[in-house]
Amino acid sequence: MRRFVIIGTRAMSKGKLPLNDMAGAAGRMDVLVRALMSSLLTSHGIRSDVEFTMILEGGPGPSRRIKFVGSELKGMHAEERAVGGKIASVLKEPLPPRGRWIERSPGIYDSSGNLDDSLSEWSCPIVRLEANAPILYNEILPSNSSSNDIDLGFILGDDKQLKTERGIPRSLGEKWLQGHTCISIIHFLLDAGVKFRL
Repeated sequence: MRRFVIIGTRAMSKGKLPLNDMAGAAGRMDVLVRALMSSLLTSHGIRSDVEFTMILEGGPGPSRRIKFVGSELKGMHAEERAVGGKIASVLKEPLPPRGRWIERSPGIYDSSGNLDDSLSEWSCPIVRLEANAPILYNEILPSNSSSNDIDLGFILGDDKQLKTERGIPRSLGEKWLQGHTCISIIHFLLDAGVKFRL
């Protein structure tokens, strides 16, 4: 299982999501939507071996977590407004208690909580992506064993720098990349069986 969590430092956690202004009034929800699409969608389908969680910290009120489970998702399409519409449906619902996941539609779950709550639910190595950390992989040469069946979790931020010490710090190079690009690179490396430095 590949798990991704992205922190939306300004992303709204309840109310009416402005689909025409996800980059502004919604608190850079566009960044989270692109990361979600990169993590779960292929050219012609959905990755069944992926869980994606977005943590919405922009209020009003407590932070909210929305989890997307690839093996259960139905009707997810590669169009930002359509994906935003699925998130908008969740944001209209009352915020569940911390640690309790409520299924809002097939494969989409809702809970209150923060990054620590999500990471405590994972039982796998966790990588925190940062540009100024040691490189994630040794070389772009396939290893003898496939990485496809490894359980791994990755922490990403939005357009603000991460403020957590959780996870093993690793980079995909010296340049800061957008989150959705990082996710695509990670999928490529894992699909190719490249050995990671964990």
